[in-house]
Amino acid sequence: MHATVSHIAEGTIAQELGIEKGDVIVSLNGNPVRDVIDYMFYSREGSLEIKVLRSKKTLTFRTSKKESTPLGIELRTFRTKTCRNKCAFCFVNQLPKGLRPSLYLRDDDYRMSFLFGNYITLTNLSSKEKERIVEQRLSPLYISVHSTNSAVRAKLLGNPKAPDIVQDLQFLTSHKIRLHVQIVVCPGFNDGDDLAGTIRDLQKFYPYVSSIAVVPVGLTKYKKGGIRPLERDDALKIIETVKKFRQRCTRRHGDPLVHLADEFYLRAEAPFPSLKEYGDLPQIENGVGLIPLFIHEAKKLKLPKKIDPVTAAIFTGTSFASYLEEFTKKLSSIEGLTLDVFKVENRLFGSSVTVAGLLSGKDILRTIVGKTKADCLLVPNVMLRDGSDMFLDNVTLKEMAESLGMNVLAIDPTPRGILKGITDGCKRED
Repeated sequence: MHATVSHIAEGTIAQELGIEKGDVIVSLNGNPVRDVIDYMFYSREGSLEIKVLRSKKTLTFRTSKKESTPLGIELRTFRTKTCRNKCAFCFVNQLPKGLRPSLYLRDDDYRMSFLFGNYITLTNLSSKEKERIVEQRLSPLYISVHSTNSAVRAKLLGNPKAPDIVQDLQFLTSHKIRLHVQIVVCPGFNDGDDLAGTIRDLQKFYPYVSSIAVVPVGLTKYKKGGIRPLERDDALKIIETVKKFRQRCTRRHGDPLVHLADEFYLRAEAPFPSLKEYGDLPQIENGVGLIPLFIHEAKKLKLPKKIDPVTAAIFTGTSFASYLEEFTKKLSSIEGLTLDVFKVENRLFGSSVTVAGLLSGKDILRTIVGKTKADCLLVPNVMLRDGSDMFLDNVTLKEMAESLGMNVLAIDPTPRGILKGITDGCKRED
């Protein structure tokens, strides 16, 4: 592993020292630097001896600074460890060809879990890596548990050599590493009594197991194998199972601990828990509490009475469409605003995939072309690759704008973000 410098920020300590792009950070105060985590951990010290490799020569730099003051160095992304499992429900294995390359990466790297909240199975974690997690306090981590029954878990992971997850959790929590865990429910495999047993085992590790998310299996039209999608009766039973544990944990800890993904309530046509029951929304990126948060923020949002005349178009996936439509009814009170709202069905992955974040550019265009004369189209930024303007099928915002003949704007998919897109970004051309 190499910690290669990719950028030096202007006016920083690193620039003053003469460290350059392309240098390899060898060590900090004698501690080997393997990646950005080592760099972050050791560079916090006030007095630093920095050894770098440049053109096969080792150079040494020394500096004194306030602790935690950044040096101004950015490192190249490390090569991630890939997943060795053959999960029966693996979403990556259900993808068609031709999507952006990053979508096909099956990462199972504890560093990505710490840095970005990616879920890992712990099945490829070495003893040295466990020691590093403890030594450098790489916490919290995000763990895919699925089942604490080793036989059930091995079957779901497609890995008969998968280690006992309970032992791994015991090791990490005994060293006070905090964990957010998920259970991907596959009906007929790890629901019912198995789900109850898994939650019962996990809650014993509270508070170091800080949240448990129960999420439904995601299946595209390209799926193979015998796993079936979640149905309404499944959702109702799982809601009832989880409800009992939530009540018990709330009485015992003042924290429900176990949270269901929004999709369970949608499938069951059941009301969501109150927003306060989600705490600080520790697994909102996992689809847990997104809709309750949106509803809450929509109620609190103050609207202008009048804006310059403009017509805006907005869209979402089928699961969120009714909530977006309800919010746009509120927006319709703004004088000067006309809104066209579209529900986009996912043809790329199949109609069972209903979330907005997995919509393709082509499906969006297929739904909207010729059906609106809006001045602009508002695109929730969760549909775009981080740091880019590209949808998962490589269609760009510019290409979409050219196809539609209107401005296309990426927005934060919140009530405030939608309003800001309308008032600040969506202008009628004279």
